[in-house]
Amino acid sequence: MLIAETALKGLTGWDLSVVVVYMIAIVGIGCGATWWHKRKAHLHTLGEEQGGYFLAGGTLTWPLIGLALFSTNISTVHLVSLAEKGYTSGLVVGNTEWMAGLCLMILAVFFAPFFLKAKVATLPDFLEKRYSRASRNWLAGVSIFSAVFIHIGFTLYAAAIVLHGLFGLDINTCIVAVAIATGLYTIIGGLLAVVLTETIQTVVLLVGATCLTIFAYDKVGGWEGITQNVDSTQLSMLRETGPGDGGMPWYAALLGYPVIGIWYWCTDQTIVQRVLGAKSENHGRVGPLFAGFIKILPVFIFILPGVMCMAMVKQGVLPELDDPKNTYAFMIEHLLPVGMRGLMAAALLAAAMSTVSGALNSIATLFTYDLYKQFKPNAPEKTLVRVGRITTAVAMALAIVWSIFGIGGGQALFDQFATIICLIAPPITVTFLLGVFWKRASSRGSIITMLVGTAMGAVMFGIYKVHWAAQAAADGKEYWSFCKDCLPPLLQNFWMASFYLAILCAIIHMVTSVIWPDEPSELKMSLVWDHPLDALRGDAWRGIGNYKFLSIALLLTIIGFYIAFA
Repeated sequence: MLIAETALKGLTGWDLSVVVVYMIAIVGIGCGATWWHKRKAHLHTLGEEQGGYFLAGGTLTWPLIGLALFSTNISTVHLVSLAEKGYTSGLVVGNTEWMAGLCLMILAVFFAPFFLKAKVATLPDFLEKRYSRASRNWLAGVSIFSAVFIHIGFTLYAAAIVLHGLFGLDINTCIVAVAIATGLYTIIGGLLAVVLTETIQTVVLLVGATCLTIFAYDKVGGWEGITQNVDSTQLSMLRETGPGDGGMPWYAALLGYPVIGIWYWCTDQTIVQRVLGAKSENHGRVGPLFAGFIKILPVFIFILPGVMCMAMVKQGVLPELDDPKNTYAFMIEHLLPVGMRGLMAAALLAAAMSTVSGALNSIATLFTYDLYKQFKPNAPEKTLVRVGRITTAVAMALAIVWSIFGIGGGQALFDQFATIICLIAPPITVTFLLGVFWKRASSRGSIITMLVGTAMGAVMFGIYKVHWAAQAAADGKEYWSFCKDCLPPLLQNFWMASFYLAILCAIIHMVTSVIWPDEPSELKMSLVWDHPLDALRGDAWRGIGNYKFLSIALLLTIIGFYIAFA
């Protein structure tokens, strides 16, 4: 944990005014979202009836869905860790951004139609329809855990690191302030408030990050200034294994990332809840594809600035950077003029608050629909909303405690974040993929796979934690020297560890499904594709809004960028 300072560093009255106005505006918009929508659409029961609080009454259109997906995904973890990785390893970590576009295509084409057809409020609800109640309960528990400790916990900590590095604000104070402000409008407004504020926050975030990139690009001397001061491998997206690969050689991006990408983008409630609130199937398909196009940008506005920072340090334009974790705050402090720092602080808050609000709303939905309703199946909607609000407050408190006491240490923030995801994702990814593509996937296979897969992931994470502690410990201690070598070579790359774990989970699922098959039912079979190409035979808008055209355009765009940066 960094040592907090109390004095503000370079924060002018104008900067502070921008931050204060932004905070008041976004909280006000969030708190008033439900009232505004009722007034405009005369939906006097929205927010208390018909899933309005949890799913925005099924009113979300594709631009809102796409911007909200991007905003929920891009948190301060990305701003901090992607800039850090750009500084230390180059563009290679950008594979997580461009490969995400392919996973969003899978969501739009293969998963979204079934989620909307089944009319589910949560993804565990979908698993119950496809498999069993046991699968639903287990996924609900894991999803709540990941939302609290991954989406919210790491986001709050990353926001605090940047605000501390930029303005000298106390880390713990930043964590509590951002959590309370975000929790306030999330508790009051529900998903509609979350999506409306996320849309605004996406614009603020993109404008702020683009401004910093432009200032850095000018200061470094353009593309020539970058290429002359960093190794050419730092500008390559596809690398062989070895020093400087940033932990993601080409085969890890090809094999390992899709495992966590499909979990994150296609089966994680925090992300997919925006699609579940879609106005129609086409809105639910086009929204993720829109987000896929936006996901191309982070390589240039989040990661490339880290590479430019390294180039400027080598040029002598910037002083030496003591800690790569502070790359983003370091650039803001040294490159931006007075006043612009306030905009960047607002952008950082936008990144944090959008992810936290989305995760809090998904936790409320998961607990209320998947757990509480089992014991109170006839509870009125007003009671469910009340339970959801209480759940949001409790989750926020847990995340604050975890952010303050559970995160930190010598390991790079991105590596800690990514490793947990890599070990949670495999059993869930396998369960959903087999569920929608293989008719013989059974309920027994589902629950056994998720139980065993999660247990294996927990054991592996324990091994990683010991390994990290050993690396951070003082040299010369026999115990730590032993532990530094306790990680088998097969698992030293956590992206590939996710792939190996997914293979084991797939074997477990298929074997147990053959041994303990389900009795076929019309509902279960309706949630499985007879043939993968059937996904392309649904109704689609005409012209440029056709999801088939957009899918092909997104695929070709990503391939083109890979060729350019290979």
